[in-house]
Amino acid sequence: MQTDAVPVTVKGVMPTANGCAVFLGDDDKTFVIYVDHAVGNAIQMTLAGVKKERPLTHDLIGHLLLGLGANLEHVVVNDVSGGTFFARILLRMENELGKKIVEVDARPSDSIVLALQHGRPLFVARKVFDAVEDMTEILERVLKQQADEAAKSEADDQTGKKDEPDDEEENK
Repeated sequence: MQTDAVPVTVKGVMPTANGCAVFLGDDDKTFVIYVDHAVGNAIQMTLAGVKKERPLTHDLIGHLLLGLGANLEHVVVNDVSGGTFFARILLRMENELGKKIVEVDARPSDSIVLALQHGRPLFVARKVFDAVEDMTEILERVLKQQADEAAKSEADDQTGKKDEPDDEEENK
């Protein structure tokens, strides 16, 4: 698989007006997949290691796979058409019925959550990776802006700026 697919990682998840932008890539190139808010939040929670009181949908799927004796081997974002990405989840099943490899069609967003939860690799088909626009500079710019805003906010907290009432409130 390794020459026709590129291993990638999740490099960032950013909220957008209509959902979330998930940045995927390697050391040379980053591209973006847009997902709905719910799955974007699931990706962020998984990356942050947030423990949930009750299982969410992706947790349930993981529990079902475990119960059926199926292991998620890897995920491949295998196609893109008109801005819509497609993925395949490769499962290896071993149970009392025998051994079997199953490939399942899935949304890349759901596939990413499952791969992250199971600590399994993410791949992008070479044809997809070569076709997508490189968003590395945009991701770096957004991450720098976020870091600058966080540093400013921390500095404001340390100097007490946020806690000071503005002039209008003082005159009341």
